[in-house]
Amino acid sequence: MTRLANLPADIKQYLIVTGNYWAFTLTDGALRMLVVLHFHALGYSPLSIAMLFLFYEIFGVVTNLVGGYLGARLGLNKTMNIGLAIQVAALFMLAVPPEWLSVTYVMLAQALSGIAKDLNKMSAKSSIKMLVASGQEGTLFKWVAILTGSKNALKGVGFFLGGLLLTLMSFKGAMLTMAATLLVVWCFSIYAIKNDLGKAKNKPKFNEIFSKSSSINILSAARLFLFGARDVWFVVALPVFLSQAFDWDHWTVGAFLASWVIGYGAVQSFAPKIIKLNKQTSPSAETVKWASLLAVVTLAIALAIGFEWAVKPMLIGGLMLFGVLFAINSSLHSYLIVSMADADGVSLDVGFYYMANAMGRLIGTVLSGLVFQLYGLAACLAISLLFIVITALISTKLPKQI
Repeated sequence: MTRLANLPADIKQYLIVTGNYWAFTLTDGALRMLVVLHFHALGYSPLSIAMLFLFYEIFGVVTNLVGGYLGARLGLNKTMNIGLAIQVAALFMLAVPPEWLSVTYVMLAQALSGIAKDLNKMSAKSSIKMLVASGQEGTLFKWVAILTGSKNALKGVGFFLGGLLLTLMSFKGAMLTMAATLLVVWCFSIYAIKNDLGKAKNKPKFNEIFSKSSSINILSAARLFLFGARDVWFVVALPVFLSQAFDWDHWTVGAFLASWVIGYGAVQSFAPKIIKLNKQTSPSAETVKWASLLAVVTLAIALAIGFEWAVKPMLIGGLMLFGVLFAINSSLHSYLIVSMADADGVSLDVGFYYMANAMGRLIGTVLSGLVFQLYGLAACLAISLLFIVITALISTKLPKQI
């Protein structure tokens, strides 16, 4: 404890922000898995399950735009704590008698959760820019990679937790357990996070929520298609396919997807050791290279599913490779947005970028339910491949130097 007390102030704030983000992510991952598995068990169709997340993603788009503005005006500590409070409210909202859980009601609760998630994520990612000295690109990439990777690893633990909670207790009991835990974290966060973190010196106007930087616009467009490519088969299609085609129970599906996301997060954390960035590094060349490798793996999985070539080993093995390459792509993008963002009012640029991220997730989520229900998993993978190719093409327009 003495060692922790003697750490520099910026390191302490980084640890608090990261811990806050970790706690939130556990509940976010668990909630997603709980909703998918619980409503699939009740007989909901894949499209109906996707619709449960529709408001979650729509409000994520809006929240990133408005949240970036609020973060610059009020400070990132306030937007982060508001996000935690809203997530607690969303969890309590779902802790009701089963007969209350209509599609519309769950969509409204998921809307609150989507607002909470993106306020928390935007605040955490933006905070790092304020805690790393200007010009320290290696350190910035390392800190962003650790935050992003650990977050996704814990989201995987959250998937595992969701499957476990649904096995051990009722849906209502799981919601109450998570809400009570996050309430404690929220109280500590209000006390511990510095009041002026990320507050802009020059108060931005509301019309400045849209980025005026061509590089950030290009990166945001690439991010939209990258995350659409993942979620078009991962959000609804994959867990339902695993349950139907392989006859896996809730515990097995949750544990498998949890392991995948944990591994994905671990690769993100180690991305700075794989990609060596310096002033001579070309963001354009790096993003195109890693997106192209991801496209090759996606094509192989799509062909295996479409032509029924050793479906189980090809899907599981291909998913592992997809996770590694997607993690590297995502980590590289996450570093580039923080690096490119304007230090004064950093949350404006980061918020705009994650708005595009949320839009990609929204498109992917809707297509995941609709396309899987109509045409199956192979069609979802074909759309994923198309989106990755578009990501690579857009990335050719990124700057040649950092």
